[in-house]
Amino acid sequence: MAGLIANVPRDLAPRQSRFRGCLLGGAVGDALGAPVEFMTRAQIDSTFGPDGIQDFAPAYGGLGRITDDTQMSLFTADGLIRAWVASHHTEWFVHVATEVKSAYLRWLLTQGYEPRHEPVPKEDSLGWLYEHPELHHARAPGNTCLSSLIEMGEGELRAMNDSKGCGGVMRVAPVALAAMVGGDFPRTEEASDRAYEIAGITHGHPTGKVAACGLALLVILAARDEDLRVAARPVLSVYLSEYGEEAKETMRAVDHALTLADSDVDRKEAIAQLGEGWVAEEALAISLYCALVARDFRDGVTLAVNHGGDSDSTGAITGNILGARWGVEAIPPEWLAALELREVITEIADDLLTHRDWPITEADRDPAFDERVMAKYPPF
Repeated sequence: MAGLIANVPRDLAPRQSRFRGCLLGGAVGDALGAPVEFMTRAQIDSTFGPDGIQDFAPAYGGLGRITDDTQMSLFTADGLIRAWVASHHTEWFVHVATEVKSAYLRWLLTQGYEPRHEPVPKEDSLGWLYEHPELHHARAPGNTCLSSLIEMGEGELRAMNDSKGCGGVMRVAPVALAAMVGGDFPRTEEASDRAYEIAGITHGHPTGKVAACGLALLVILAARDEDLRVAARPVLSVYLSEYGEEAKETMRAVDHALTLADSDVDRKEAIAQLGEGWVAEEALAISLYCALVARDFRDGVTLAVNHGGDSDSTGAITGNILGARWGVEAIPPEWLAALELREVITEIADDLLTHRDWPITEADRDPAFDERVMAKYPPF
């Protein structure tokens, strides 16, 4: 279940729990919301009782099954790691978003599609993540993600659509984690810019991209144990202000979530006011609200999935934030035990945490370790 470095260095141990918590928490929220994703609140209550769904229920042939949200998050992490590996095996500039797009094309293959204009990924470049058969299932993949990747021109990185669906947001938590690797201070501006660009691979509307920046910033704040009630508004205002008019929808949604979290409005009613989560700013606002009012991890993610909307995405995003905030220990162990691909998610979280310390640079290259890296994360 460990990554390429089996024993994480002692100085990284505190972060390990938060990295694992973020990715596993997102997957748990995703799996919890999967059975009710397309239900109304009335249908959820009718099926599961007045408190709604409170535990894993059957979906996609089993309990604890992940959806496209977690699949694409894993491929995001895969692309980020490969970009780092590639940067140490070529003299050419490595563009991170291009590597992540290549990872999404590998995800596209797992869904039974091929790109029309890009070369189909070669078999010897598919890598470790692609080899897991559990990922080769269509779990309600977003039409916008599929169509953008199928139709995008060779070498292009921007979707030719006007979609602000939440599919650009729900997969970018690894971008925030990667920005926290390799130093005492997170590369916050880099995380924001990179989330914007990566979300834009499939979603062309500015709000779909700016809301992705918002999640990256919130995950960094949570992982640094910042008080989200205090820090969310000013930090997002500073970093999102560079997008000008493009950021207005996202900031209005964030402000609404923060205001409701400080009010005595009933929690179900508050979520209803924030929307259904199908679009980016609503998914971000619902998830932020749930993270702010959560009594613990279980309370936060169950609140996040019990509404008539994109329940698995709001569950996943809330799980990312709370997992980064409280660490993997906060996730109910029975949920982790039943979670599909738990060991794979844990392993890629550990690799994401340690990858900048791998002995693959010219100064400290270990040929045997380098060979293992190239087999797991082939960069070309």
